[in-house]
Amino acid sequence: MQSIDLTKPGERKKLIWAGLLGVSALIVLWWALFGFGSSSPTTAPRAAATPTPAATPRTQTAGTNRPDQLVSQNVADLSLFKPIEYQPSSYSPPDVQRNIFAYWVAPVKVVPPAPEQTPVPTPTPPLLLASVSPSNVFARSPDFKLEIAGDKFTPAVKIYFDGTELPTIYTSPQQLSATVPAAMIAAPGARSILVRTPDNTLYSATASLSVAAPPTPNYSYIGIIGERTRVNDTAIVQDKSNKNYLNVHRGDVLSGRFRVTSISDKELVMMDTTLKIKHTLAMTEGDKSFGNPLTRPTPRVESEDDEP
Repeated sequence: MQSIDLTKPGERKKLIWAGLLGVSALIVLWWALFGFGSSSPTTAPRAAATPTPAATPRTQTAGTNRPDQLVSQNVADLSLFKPIEYQPSSYSPPDVQRNIFAYWVAPVKVVPPAPEQTPVPTPTPPLLLASVSPSNVFARSPDFKLEIAGDKFTPAVKIYFDGTELPTIYTSPQQLSATVPAAMIAAPGARSILVRTPDNTLYSATASLSVAAPPTPNYSYIGIIGERTRVNDTAIVQDKSNKNYLNVHRGDVLSGRFRVTSISDKELVMMDTTLKIKHTLAMTEGDKSFGNPLTRPTPRVESEDDEP
């Protein structure tokens, strides 16, 4: 081991500093273990989860502790365990405004069911109307005879055609007849027929008569070729089905049933030979196709002055 030479100034300083460090370490160790001027080391207080009452000092003599003294000593401790009285504040939230997502829905109105009514049986008519003849006619037909078949008819019973009383002929208790004027069937449709007495004491059920639209000529009146005598005028008609043109005169029959009865500059009159119904065709331009006679050019007529 190498010895220390104290004659050197550097060696002596090192030795002094080493001694001072040792003394300082001993002082710090003593303060940490025993402290200065205290018999016991101090420790940092710990926070308790729940408050604990302070220790009540006890005296050596038990006979000196009176009950009133114990109560006064424990008052401070019991105050820590009294119930907490919560006083809510007087703050109130603002009024709720209208919700824009809420919509008023009208309540469903419950309609009470209508009381079911017991149907009243219809009384049987005193008179029987079994059938009418004819059961259907064409509109614009001439006057025709209507015959009623049934039972329990009397001379006082009348025929009512669409609410209008007709002059009735009493034939028997099972048959009546009347003439229906053409004006009552001028338009198509259904007509009601009833037989009853004027005072309505005897009446029958209602029957129906069908009035259909009559067949019409399938032609168009497009021109006339006049004669001086106006007797043999020629009418130019066009068949709507095949677009053909025909020259017809008075008395000619078209389609096997329509007879030409009158030709004029404005209209052509035909008569249905089967139904005796008159049809009037107003003059029109017809189909303006290439074959229309009205579209053909008129030939030039040379005057007598051109003759040599």
